[in-house]
Amino acid sequence: MSRRGFFGGAAVAGAVGIGIAGAAAAGSGPAAADPAGGYLVGAGRGDVTGVIAGQGMMGYSDLEQVATGLLQRVWARAYIIADAATGKRVVFVNADLAIIFESHRVGVVKALRQRFGNLYSEDNVNLNATHNHNSCGGTAWDYAYVLAALGHRENSYRAEVDGIVDAIVAAHDSLAPGTLEIGHTELHDASANRSLEAFQKNPAADRKHFPQHIDPQVTALRLRQGGTTIGEITWFATHGTSLTDANTLISTDNKGYASYLAELQNPGVVAAFPQTNAGDMTPNLWVRKMNPGGPTEDRRANCAIIGERQHRAGARALGATTPLTGSIDYAYRFVDLSDVRIDGRYTPDGKPARTSPAIMGAGAAATSTEDNTRSQLSFLKEGMVLPFAAALGATTSATPPAWVQAIQAPKLDLFPLGLLPPRPWIQQVLPIQLIRIGDLVLAAGPAEFTIVAGLRIRRIVADTLGVPLENVLLQGYSNGYSQYVTTPEEYLSQQYEGGETLFGRYTLCAYMQEFDKLARSMAGGPRAGRGPTPSDYSGLQPDLLTPVPADTPVRGTRFGDVTSAPKAKYAAGQTVSVSFSGAHPANRVRRTAPGGTRPADGYFVVERFENGSWVTASDDNSWNSELTWKRPNGSTSASVVTIVWRIPKGTGGRHRIRYFGDAKSASGRVSSFTGVSPAFEVG
Repeated sequence: MSRRGFFGGAAVAGAVGIGIAGAAAAGSGPAAADPAGGYLVGAGRGDVTGVIAGQGMMGYSDLEQVATGLLQRVWARAYIIADAATGKRVVFVNADLAIIFESHRVGVVKALRQRFGNLYSEDNVNLNATHNHNSCGGTAWDYAYVLAALGHRENSYRAEVDGIVDAIVAAHDSLAPGTLEIGHTELHDASANRSLEAFQKNPAADRKHFPQHIDPQVTALRLRQGGTTIGEITWFATHGTSLTDANTLISTDNKGYASYLAELQNPGVVAAFPQTNAGDMTPNLWVRKMNPGGPTEDRRANCAIIGERQHRAGARALGATTPLTGSIDYAYRFVDLSDVRIDGRYTPDGKPARTSPAIMGAGAAATSTEDNTRSQLSFLKEGMVLPFAAALGATTSATPPAWVQAIQAPKLDLFPLGLLPPRPWIQQVLPIQLIRIGDLVLAAGPAEFTIVAGLRIRRIVADTLGVPLENVLLQGYSNGYSQYVTTPEEYLSQQYEGGETLFGRYTLCAYMQEFDKLARSMAGGPRAGRGPTPSDYSGLQPDLLTPVPADTPVRGTRFGDVTSAPKAKYAAGQTVSVSFSGAHPANRVRRTAPGGTRPADGYFVVERFENGSWVTASDDNSWNSELTWKRPNGSTSASVVTIVWRIPKGTGGRHRIRYFGDAKSASGRVSSFTGVSPAFEVG
């Protein structure tokens, strides 16, 4: 079953006062300059691509969505902005992942402390995800998500943590005096409201703010060193579900494609496209049930179109920027969302309320029908509420206590994730964070907030800090994960998002209260306490996958032999396909090293013959190529690896494809090998 089914639905670091001298002592490299006022800025990328085949994927947490290859590499992009006079700094990381889990936060902060001491910590580091639904699964420590991938995948987890750290280190090493610019525009054809029935339950004042039922705001930030742009960040709310649950190739979906376009157009620029409050925003513009599509029937084309629209919107926003100046600040604390007492000032009726341990509802188990092609619990429907509970046997002794049911009403309580043994199946002690750079403020929350839920938090933070509402962004998918947050009014309809609002009808009200406390603290009030410490769940993790057996080549071949050769000649625009006698990709995670240019770091390259030697023309990060893996003829140990290259227009000359594999022997020893296709002409 899926998250849109069962499982997933199912020391304070003191960098504050460190000046440039202190930063240099921590290993800041070129950041030693100390101009009068202004910022130091840096940007970097890290490869977070995990195992590309044979493991579950994350996003839909669907047991049927098991990776079979690679469409594009997955990246983390990091940006550091520091006060040039004091060294006080913030780190912003946007990763092409479905989720940032507590496991990522802990692993990254630990690695940063080992390398930099107290310079970077959970306080001033923001980790967030594009919510791409095509990355590796099994990288959490929470049973709800680990079991959806048939167990914790340490190899993919390490790739993701190490890649995020690589990106931060690269940004740190590139720090130099710089400037910031901010711009805004709107984008109206890259999202649709997939939960309109719930949205319409909000008060008229909220609905008036979004007349098209979407959040069209695009906010872009440019980082410059001298006259050179080194980084661009473009925020916009739309889900990473263009490729849908029918896709089984590791990829980056529409936001990763937007980054790919921006970085192709501007080599040397690190370009990220993070989310905001995308909880009810879908890129599948036709909003059809179990048949996602729009603006075309071709889902891969849709991914590119929605990504390109975000890229163009970012360019428009960056074309009309103004300087961003002002101080840097941050605030961070943990909240036990399973037990928050809420003041009536934050509830719609003015009455006190509270949250409860996490419960997933039937509406969530029914899946988000606008973004899925299938449901594994088809007898459940969005909108199912408490009166149907008895018919499903949910009034047995396994039902949560009456007080929990009251807080969760009218949800049909299906899976009590916060009450299951031997420990809660999802994270309930969660971090919230504020990051301020001049008049740009990120309210970072560990969930998927609907556009009106995000608006209510933004209003509170903007009023408390005295900044324009358009400059306060709800940075969702940040520092942890706890499913969805709807408004109390939206919650009543128990659509998918309401069923996934785990801590009850007043979950948003709890967030509003806690963000208000944090903002008041940042504005000069008493510093908010750290809150409860999250439990350490890094110990023994379930692993239900059988070990990958020793590799054998396809019968009658050796590893690397071509089993299906290309034609002798192609024209630009045609597709080349080559198959090799390969090995299981899980034997070694081929992750691009920081600054690495070696072809053999990846899984394959397309090469062109020039001036007497072969040079790389394309690699496994290109949108024009892909790798698929399968077992031939029912074999349990042989592998066929097929590489496809869609020849770009304007291409000519002699080409070949090289495949890099890693075979495991019966003794467990892994040996690398290379396969080379026959050459072919393009022209």
